[in-house]
Amino acid sequence: MHVEQTTLDYLDRAEALYEDVVGVVADDGTEYTYGEFADRVHRLSNALLDLGVEPGDRVAVLSPNTHYFLETVYATNQLGVTNVPMNYRLTSEDYEYILTDSDADVVIADYDFADRVEAVRDDVPADRFVGYEADAIDGDWLDYESLLADASSEPPERPDIAEDDDATVNYTSGTTGDPKGVVRTHRTEHWHALVLSHHMEIAEDDTYLWTLPMFHCNGWGHVYAITGAGGTHVCQRTFDAAGTLERIREHDVSYMCGAPTVLNRLIDYEENNDVAATTGDRDLRITTAGSAPPKATIRTIEEEFGWRLIQLYGLTETSPLITTSNSPRRLAAGDDAVVKTKQGHAALNTEIRVVDEDGEDVPRDNETIGEVVVRGNQVMDRYLNKPEATEAAFNDRVEGYFHTGDLATMDGNGMISIQDRKKDIIISGGENISSIEVEDTLYDHPGISKAAVVPAPSDEWGETPRAVVVPKPDADLTEAEVVEYARENMASYKAPTGVDFVDSLPETATGKVQKYELREQYWEDEDRMVGEG
Repeated sequence: MHVEQTTLDYLDRAEALYEDVVGVVADDGTEYTYGEFADRVHRLSNALLDLGVEPGDRVAVLSPNTHYFLETVYATNQLGVTNVPMNYRLTSEDYEYILTDSDADVVIADYDFADRVEAVRDDVPADRFVGYEADAIDGDWLDYESLLADASSEPPERPDIAEDDDATVNYTSGTTGDPKGVVRTHRTEHWHALVLSHHMEIAEDDTYLWTLPMFHCNGWGHVYAITGAGGTHVCQRTFDAAGTLERIREHDVSYMCGAPTVLNRLIDYEENNDVAATTGDRDLRITTAGSAPPKATIRTIEEEFGWRLIQLYGLTETSPLITTSNSPRRLAAGDDAVVKTKQGHAALNTEIRVVDEDGEDVPRDNETIGEVVVRGNQVMDRYLNKPEATEAAFNDRVEGYFHTGDLATMDGNGMISIQDRKKDIIISGGENISSIEVEDTLYDHPGISKAAVVPAPSDEWGETPRAVVVPKPDADLTEAEVVEYARENMASYKAPTGVDFVDSLPETATGKVQKYELREQYWEDEDRMVGEG
C-alpha cells in the first residue's frame, strides 16, 4: 500500500492521541494542550483562507521561538501552502531579497522584528501583513490574535496534498555568501522527522526546550518530530543562558539542542554565576551541530553539567540530519569525548561517501581528506530559482549525490570527521591545514573563550593560519603565548602565525561563526586567496 507521506501526519497524531496533554508552553508560561494547540492551528488556517490564501501560495514567517511560529508551520502546511521561515537576525535588505526570491504572498511577523519588513513592504511581492501584537508595530498590520478570535476552529477542508509538494523554503545561513532558498517537500520533512526521532531517542514523555532557532532547518526537524511523538515544546523566544537553565529546572527538561557556541555560553555563565542546578529531576541530553565542539567543551558538558551530548551533522539542504555520533559503535573508538568530536555514522537509510576530486572514495584511514556527498530521502528537492546551482550541487564530483562542500575523513568504522568547509581549508606552502583542528587545539587553552582560524596572506607560504581569539574575562593573553601554546600541542606548521584579540566573533543566529567576514578583513587588498576561500 502506498500512503502519501506529508507533514500533516504529525499534528494529526498529536491531536488524536494527546489531546489533553500539554503540547506547547509559550515563552510567557501559557500552556496549550495539543487539543488547544490544534484548535489555534485550525483558526489560523481559516483566517488565512479568509485573507484569500490559496494552495501553492507562500507565507513567510519572521518570529523567534514562539507558539505562533509552530502554529504557522502547521496552519500553512495543511492548506497546501508553502511556509518560508526567515532568520530574525537579518536586515531589511535581506528580507527584501528573501521575500522577493520566494515570491511570498503573506508575511506573519513578530512585533520585535516587523519594523525591518515594514521598511521594505512597498518593494516586495507580499500584500498581506499579519503581526503578532500588531499594536506594537508601526504600519498597517493585521493583528494575529484578532484574526484567530474571528476565525472558525473547525478543521479546514484540506486540498489534495502530495508528498512531493513543496512544504517549506528554508534559506541557507549565508556563512559562505548569499543565502539560497532550499525547497523541502512534505516527503522530505516527514521522512527526516522519522529518522530524527530514532537517532535522537524522542519519546512521548520528552520535554523539549527550544533554544535552537525554530527557523533554522525547521528547528532541525523538531517542529515535526516532538509533536508527532506527543512530547512537550517549551518555547524560549531567544537564547540566554540564565533563562535556559531556569527553564530546564522549572519544566524538568529532558532534551534540547544547541550549537557549540551555545554550549560555551552556558559554560561561561555557570562558571561565573551561582547556578542552583543544571538539570531538573530527569536526565538531560543535548544535541549539537555545526562545527564539532572542542573536547574540553564536551567534557565539561558531560562531566560537570551531567548532560549527555549527541553530535549531529547536516546542512539546511539535508533537513539537516545525515550523520550522528549516537551509535554504540562509537564506544569502540576509545575516548568518548574524542569520538564525539566526530560527526559519526550515516543516519538510517542515508548513504554517505567521502570522495576525492575524481569522485572516487578516499581510503578509510581517518587521514585522507575528501568531500562529503550524500544520498537520502531527507535531501532537498532543489534550490529555488537556481537550476544551475541545483545541477552542480547534485552532480559536481559524483552524479546523483548532494555535494555538501564539507571536507572530511572517514575511519574504518565508517565514522566521518569534518575537517573544514572547502572554503575554510588553509593551503600553506602546499600543505592542507584544517582550521577546525587548529581551533580545537586553541579551545583547550584555559584563557581562551572562543577562537576562529582563517587564512591570511603570506609572501612566503601563499597563505598562513591566523587566529581570531576572544579571551576569557580575566585572561591576560599575548600573541606569542597563544602561538607557542599551539606549537606545543600540534604540528608546528599548523599553528597560527598571528593572533588578533577581539571582544566577539561574527555569528549567525544558530551560532555558526561567519568566517567569510573574518577572511575578508585579511584579503580585501589581495587579488585572490590561495585556497579561493
